[in-house]
Amino acid sequence: MNDKNYISLKHRKEDEQPREKLMHKGASALSDAELLAILISSGTKERSAIDLARDILQQAHDNLHELGRLSIKELQQTKGIGEARAITIAAALELGRRRQINEGLQRSIIQSSKEAADIVIPLLRDLNYEAFCVLYLSQAHKLIKHEIISHGGINGTVADIRLILKQALLHNCSRMIVAHNHPSGSLKPSEADKQLTQKLKEAAAFMDVKLLDHLIVGDVKFLSFVDEGLM
Repeated sequence: MNDKNYISLKHRKEDEQPREKLMHKGASALSDAELLAILISSGTKERSAIDLARDILQQAHDNLHELGRLSIKELQQTKGIGEARAITIAAALELGRRRQINEGLQRSIIQSSKEAADIVIPLLRDLNYEAFCVLYLSQAHKLIKHEIISHGGINGTVADIRLILKQALLHNCSRMIVAHNHPSGSLKPSEADKQLTQKLKEAAAFMDVKLLDHLIVGDVKFLSFVDEGLM
């Protein structure tokens, strides 16, 4: 039989195994490949969903962080993964990202660099380009709003100090934490990063807004200017 939709009995059984395992043992008992296979749902004539899942993970160097960076087109580079399956995987990854962001946003008060990082890391870590994020806080350090205010290319982004302060006034904030990512994964601040931080700190002070910290995000780690004594 040559029908491309025909799947062998062997592959059907392999595709059913992760679902059965989840039902009996819970999602935490499954490997990354097994969880991904459930999203893929079914394999092809030649390969099971588990095989396809392993191929995708190999494309991401068996790193879930790298998997989150793959675009729909890049996911489709794996033979057997069409647009519909790629969209399903991308949607699931985005839900996971949003869940982590929401967990950080549940904090009523931000009192440390770690608590700020819990919000900005999910926002910035999977981006292949630099982006600049601002957390607008009340005087009591309660989060009022968070937003990405600019993004650039692979090697840098430009943060408009006037725009940041305009938004600070618009949101009636008196404290700020800024953050940007390094797609390379490096946490070392550049001279431009240091200069921008100082300029923003001084400009904000004139408007009675205090810059509390500047975080640099690299993969799932971060550097705090305050913790490192850089401001």
